[in-house]
Amino acid sequence: MKKRTYSCGLDAAVDVVGGKWKALILWALNEKPRRFGELKRSISGISEKMLIQQLREMETYGLVHREVYHQVPPKVEYSLTDFGQSLNTALIPLGEWGEKYMARIEALPRPERRGAAAN
Repeated sequence: MKKRTYSCGLDAAVDVVGGKWKALILWALNEKPRRFGELKRSISGISEKMLIQQLREMETYGLVHREVYHQVPPKVEYSLTDFGQSLNTALIPLGEWGEKYMARIEALPRPERRGAAAN
């Protein structure tokens, strides 16, 4: 695997938390460890396939810990590592900014994306 070189701290942070879902998963895990089904229900619009993919990436990055309980029925819980918690803490001001300007952001015209279906 090729080592990535970053131009600044923001570049590195966005690489780890980039995309639509990772910040929402971090936020959902902020309060307590959660099972897969709980996570899926708490994140509106995420597919099972996408949640699995994002959790695997986040586990690889060291943001999320996956605990497997060997019991019947099988039980798996996801929780934040200290590294993941530190990223969540860093995202709090961004969330506060989003809350403050949510109405303004919602009123903005949405740019069309290539290959995306019309809403």
